[in-house]
Amino acid sequence: MSKKNMPIEKGHIMMFARAIGDENPIYSDENYASEKTGGIIAPPTFTQSSAQFDPDYFLRPKIGKPWFGSGKNPTGIEKSKNKTESSTSTNILHAEQHFEYHLPLKPGDTLTPQVSEGEKWEKESKRAGLLKFSESITKYYNQDDELVITARSVGVVTEKVVEN
Repeated sequence: MSKKNMPIEKGHIMMFARAIGDENPIYSDENYASEKTGGIIAPPTFTQSSAQFDPDYFLRPKIGKPWFGSGKNPTGIEKSKNKTESSTSTNILHAEQHFEYHLPLKPGDTLTPQVSEGEKWEKESKRAGLLKFSESITKYYNQDDELVITARSVGVVTEKVVEN
Protein backbone atom coordinates (compact mmCIF):
# COMPACT_ATOMS: atom_id res chain seq x y z
CA MET A 1 0.00 0.00 0.00
CA SER A 2 1.30 3.43 -0.78
CA LYS A 3 1.73 5.80 2.13
CA LYS A 4 -1.23 8.09 2.75
CA ASN A 5 -0.54 10.78 5.34
CA MET A 6 -3.32 11.52 7.81
CA PRO A 7 -3.22 14.96 9.44
CA ILE A 8 -4.78 14.98 12.92
CA GLU A 9 -6.94 18.05 13.54
CA LYS A 10 -9.00 19.19 16.57
CA GLY A 11 -12.19 19.50 14.52
CA HIS A 12 -11.74 16.02 13.05
CA ILE A 13 -11.28 14.57 16.56
CA MET A 14 -14.38 16.38 17.85
CA MET A 15 -16.54 15.24 14.91
CA PHE A 16 -15.33 11.64 15.21
CA ALA A 17 -16.13 11.61 18.96
CA ARG A 18 -19.61 13.01 18.26
CA ALA A 19 -20.17 10.47 15.46
CA ILE A 20 -19.48 7.57 17.84
CA GLY A 21 -21.57 9.16 20.62
CA ASP A 22 -18.66 9.82 23.02
CA GLU A 23 -19.22 13.09 24.91
CA ASN A 24 -15.97 12.94 26.89
CA PRO A 25 -14.67 16.56 26.97
CA ILE A 26 -11.10 15.30 26.60
CA TYR A 27 -11.84 15.15 22.85
CA SER A 28 -13.07 18.74 22.46
CA ASP A 29 -12.52 20.99 25.52
CA GLU A 30 -8.96 22.37 25.49
CA ASN A 31 -9.06 23.53 29.15
CA TYR A 32 -10.42 20.23 30.48
CA ALA A 33 -8.06 18.17 28.31
CA SER A 34 -5.05 20.28 29.36
CA GLU A 35 -5.70 19.41 33.01
CA LYS A 36 -6.11 15.68 32.30
CA THR A 37 -3.63 14.82 29.52
CA GLY A 38 -1.85 18.02 28.57
CA GLY A 39 -4.22 18.66 25.66
CA ILE A 40 -6.90 17.21 23.43
CA ILE A 41 -6.36 13.60 22.40
CA ALA A 42 -8.14 11.37 19.88
CA PRO A 43 -10.62 8.61 20.81
CA PRO A 44 -9.27 5.03 20.85
CA THR A 45 -10.68 3.93 17.47
CA PHE A 46 -9.91 7.22 15.70
CA THR A 47 -7.40 5.67 13.27
CA GLN A 48 -10.29 3.81 11.62
CA SER A 49 -11.09 7.13 9.92
CA SER A 50 -7.76 6.93 8.09
CA ALA A 51 -9.60 5.31 5.16
CA GLN A 52 -10.89 8.77 4.25
CA PHE A 53 -7.31 9.75 3.40
CA ASP A 54 -6.79 6.77 1.08
CA PRO A 55 -8.78 7.08 -2.16
CA ASP A 56 -8.02 3.43 -2.96
CA TYR A 57 -9.35 1.99 0.33
CA PHE A 58 -11.63 -0.87 -0.74
CA LEU A 59 -14.53 -0.02 1.59
CA ARG A 60 -14.54 3.68 0.77
CA PRO A 61 -17.45 4.62 -1.51
CA LYS A 62 -16.41 5.89 -4.93
CA ILE A 63 -18.66 8.54 -6.48
CA GLY A 64 -20.56 7.14 -9.45
CA LYS A 65 -19.46 3.52 -8.88
CA PRO A 66 -21.21 0.54 -7.23
CA TRP A 67 -20.35 0.24 -3.55
CA PHE A 68 -19.80 -2.89 -1.47
CA GLY A 69 -21.71 -1.32 1.45
CA SER A 70 -21.90 -2.42 5.05
CA GLY A 71 -25.42 -3.71 5.51
CA LYS A 72 -26.92 -7.20 5.33
CA ASN A 73 -27.45 -6.73 1.60
CA PRO A 74 -24.58 -4.92 -0.15
CA THR A 75 -25.66 -1.98 -2.22
CA GLY A 76 -24.77 -1.47 -5.84
CA ILE A 77 -22.94 -4.76 -6.38
CA GLU A 78 -24.54 -7.49 -8.45
CA LYS A 79 -24.57 -10.81 -6.60
CA SER A 80 -22.84 -13.60 -8.48
CA LYS A 81 -25.08 -16.36 -9.75
CA ASN A 82 -22.09 -18.71 -9.78
CA LYS A 83 -22.35 -20.71 -6.51
CA THR A 84 -18.73 -21.84 -6.75
CA GLU A 85 -17.32 -18.31 -6.75
CA SER A 86 -15.51 -17.97 -3.42
CA SER A 87 -15.35 -14.24 -2.93
CA THR A 88 -18.85 -12.82 -3.20
CA SER A 89 -19.54 -9.89 -0.92
CA THR A 90 -21.70 -12.04 1.37
CA ASN A 91 -18.92 -14.42 2.41
CA ILE A 92 -16.25 -11.89 3.39
CA LEU A 93 -16.40 -10.94 7.07
CA HIS A 94 -14.51 -8.70 9.46
CA ALA A 95 -13.72 -10.98 12.42
CA GLU A 96 -11.58 -8.97 14.86
CA GLN A 97 -9.94 -5.60 15.42
CA HIS A 98 -7.25 -4.89 18.01
CA PHE A 99 -5.41 -1.67 18.84
CA GLU A 100 -2.17 -1.24 20.76
CA TYR A 101 -1.40 2.33 21.81
CA HIS A 102 2.23 3.40 22.13
CA LEU A 103 1.73 7.20 22.36
CA PRO A 104 -1.32 9.48 22.68
CA LEU A 105 -2.66 10.71 19.35
CA LYS A 106 -3.09 14.48 19.40
CA PRO A 107 -3.91 17.42 17.13
CA GLY A 108 -0.92 18.51 15.10
CA ASP A 109 0.31 14.96 14.56
CA THR A 110 0.51 13.59 11.04
CA LEU A 111 0.20 9.82 10.84
CA THR A 112 1.68 7.64 8.14
CA PRO A 113 0.42 4.05 8.00
CA GLN A 114 2.59 1.08 7.12
CA VAL A 115 0.55 -2.01 6.27
CA SER A 116 1.86 -5.57 6.29
CA GLU A 117 0.33 -9.02 6.12
CA GLY A 118 0.11 -10.98 9.33
CA GLU A 119 -0.70 -14.63 9.94
CA LYS A 120 -3.07 -16.81 7.89
CA TRP A 121 -4.91 -19.87 9.14
CA GLU A 122 -7.93 -22.05 8.38
CA LYS A 123 -10.66 -23.60 10.47
CA GLU A 124 -13.60 -25.86 9.58
CA SER A 125 -17.16 -24.71 10.35
CA LYS A 126 -20.33 -26.82 10.24
CA ARG A 127 -22.48 -24.02 8.77
CA ALA A 128 -20.00 -22.11 6.60
CA GLY A 129 -17.52 -24.81 5.53
CA LEU A 130 -13.86 -23.91 5.41
CA LEU A 131 -13.05 -20.55 7.04
CA LYS A 132 -9.92 -18.81 5.75
CA PHE A 133 -8.58 -16.23 8.22
CA SER A 134 -5.98 -13.58 7.46
CA GLU A 135 -4.70 -10.67 9.47
CA SER A 136 -3.45 -7.29 8.42
CA ILE A 137 -1.13 -5.23 10.61
CA THR A 138 -1.12 -1.44 10.28
CA LYS A 139 1.52 0.54 12.15
CA TYR A 140 0.86 4.27 12.38
CA TYR A 141 3.92 6.50 12.73
CA ASN A 142 3.85 10.21 13.56
CA GLN A 143 5.77 13.04 11.93
CA ASP A 144 8.77 12.27 14.20
CA ASP A 145 8.80 8.65 12.95
CA GLU A 146 7.59 7.43 16.36
CA LEU A 147 5.24 4.44 16.50
CA VAL A 148 1.90 5.72 17.83
CA ILE A 149 -0.59 2.89 17.22
CA THR A 150 -0.47 -0.69 16.00
CA ALA A 151 -3.79 -1.93 14.58
CA ARG A 152 -4.40 -5.61 13.90
CA SER A 153 -7.39 -6.59 11.77
CA VAL A 154 -8.59 -10.14 11.12
CA GLY A 155 -10.79 -10.98 8.14
CA VAL A 156 -12.40 -14.27 7.19
CA VAL A 157 -13.66 -15.69 3.90
CA THR A 158 -16.25 -18.43 4.27
CA GLU A 159 -16.49 -21.33 1.83
CA LYS A 160 -20.31 -21.20 1.90
CA VAL A 161 -22.69 -18.31 2.45
CA VAL A 162 -24.68 -18.88 5.64
CA GLU A 163 -28.38 -18.27 5.07
CA ASN A 164 -30.71 -17.17 7.89
